[in-house]
Amino acid sequence: MALRDRFSKKLSCPQCGNEGFAEASEVDDPKRKHPDFKVDQLPRGFGVQRPSNHQENFVIKCECGRKFPFRSVAEAAAERR
Repeated sequence: MALRDRFSKKLSCPQCGNEGFAEASEVDDPKRKHPDFKVDQLPRGFGVQRPSNHQENFVIKCECGRKFPFRSVAEAAAERR
């Protein structure tokens, strides 16, 4: 069984300014097609709009109604450099 990478990410709603830290994890095996991404804990005021196996497709919804990806495509690209 593969180990899971665990990390925290600061979420900040660009519409209302609601913010907090989410706890997430994914499988630590670069050969896997799906990293089995999961948000283990969300801060108050945020919920899951659309779950996904990939951070870029996992959509968070703020209590104000704004929806946004857990990790933007720009964040992912910057990390690959």
